[in-house]
Amino acid sequence: MDPTSDNRIRSVVIVGGGTAGWMTAAALTQHFRGTPLTITVVESSEIGTIGVGEATIPTIRRFYGQLGLRDDDVMRATQATCKLGIRFVDWSGPGTDFIHPFGLYGQDVKGVGFHHFWLRQRRTGDATPLDAYSLGAQMALAGKFDHPSRNPPSPMSVFDWALHLDAGLFAQHLRAYAEAGGCRRIDARIAGVELRPEDGFVRALKLADGREVEGDLFVDCSGFGGLVIGQALGVGYQDWSQWLPCDAAFAVQSRNRPGDAPAPYTRVTARSAGWQWGIPLQHRAGNGLVFSSAHLSDEAALAELTPNLMGEPLSEPRRIAFRPGRRARAWERNCVSIGLSAGFLEPLESTSIALIETAIERLKALFPDRGFAAPIIDEFNDQSAREMERVRDFIILHYKLNRRDDTDFWRDCRAMDVPDTLARKIDLWRARGAFVRYRWEMFHPASWLALYAGFDLFPEATDPVVDAFDAADLDRSLREMREAVTQAVARAPDHADFLARLDPTLAA
Repeated sequence: MDPTSDNRIRSVVIVGGGTAGWMTAAALTQHFRGTPLTITVVESSEIGTIGVGEATIPTIRRFYGQLGLRDDDVMRATQATCKLGIRFVDWSGPGTDFIHPFGLYGQDVKGVGFHHFWLRQRRTGDATPLDAYSLGAQMALAGKFDHPSRNPPSPMSVFDWALHLDAGLFAQHLRAYAEAGGCRRIDARIAGVELRPEDGFVRALKLADGREVEGDLFVDCSGFGGLVIGQALGVGYQDWSQWLPCDAAFAVQSRNRPGDAPAPYTRVTARSAGWQWGIPLQHRAGNGLVFSSAHLSDEAALAELTPNLMGEPLSEPRRIAFRPGRRARAWERNCVSIGLSAGFLEPLESTSIALIETAIERLKALFPDRGFAAPIIDEFNDQSAREMERVRDFIILHYKLNRRDDTDFWRDCRAMDVPDTLARKIDLWRARGAFVRYRWEMFHPASWLALYAGFDLFPEATDPVVDAFDAADLDRSLREMREAVTQAVARAPDHADFLARLDPTLAA
């Protein structure tokens, strides 16, 4: 190839390390192995990372699996525990409790979703909760865990799982992987960003020690501030606080209590103006309160958080302010934003790391040359925007459907208008028990079903096919499904025992 006509990207500069930066570096290092592409991460060891998100969804395992990393090795390196879903306490009113599991419910028949049969039984007075037909949910409630079957004998055996992990250790693990693959790391503060005068593209990062780091493509993983995408390139931000009122969090780590077995789920408990998380790791626990500063003072927020920690605090709670929304354009000129620089919703459904994963996949699929063709950038931006909007709608659903009436916060959430895309989904569910599927959806119908049922939102009509089934036969079939779940749960080891196989020092 004539060197003068070679328009390939030769250098990628990742601005910031942390979870987003090192996930990007590891993935690009693996993907472009054997090519002339160089990858450099510029981060300062003097600057801390946000590090709030320690809960993930199952896509994390597919991300590191593509790197050739095994579950057991990642869990050892990150002090991880298993996560089968999210347990929502007091969201549908004080004393309520339901789980959003990573898996299916029951068995579909003749192409008709299982929930239609469950709803028919419910109308006849059967009060069996939907969770009873989910192996993932029942294992979580029983404190059990085992790997899903590679060849599940029936849909009743299908579930998925994710990790609770130490995000700092995860970033370190991926840094070692990336550096072993040839990624270069520069430890320095960034003093500024220099743009090319002829077209406004980024030419180089200017470091505090006087050095410059030039590149063809820059990936902004600098956090909320968006050092390149926002501050240097001036890309604006779409504020979604009219639908997502929480704008602050206090986060604190705590020591595990002796004898406490880590739960295989994330616990989120509704509080007066937001919610509290509890995330069990092998070596400690993560705690935090997400809240609306318009409804709750910092002092009151701390008063709600500190008595309900999962153990003795290891530090003072750290306040984190955020603005729910997304960058108007995730890709501008020769800069792609990934992670918090591209936007942030809130940690309710553990989507921050998942959105990093999907952004990296998009970048790999739409990787440009130095011409930076507009159709590539436009497609990346469209996919990014649509995906963020779909995740936004799913999170809004939690607030809109709440059934609390004890504070202005929850009443305001229930009364708010929602985006048309979400209203359409809710309306179709109410009318027919059906699901709307958009492109770039992170959450599938089973997840929406978990929320609808958890908040007691039931449709006015169901699929008429269910009326063709004999009541006694249907009752027997549902009983057999529940029994299959019960038997599988009984065979599964305790979550603590499963973890002890990874690390014998955890055994009692």
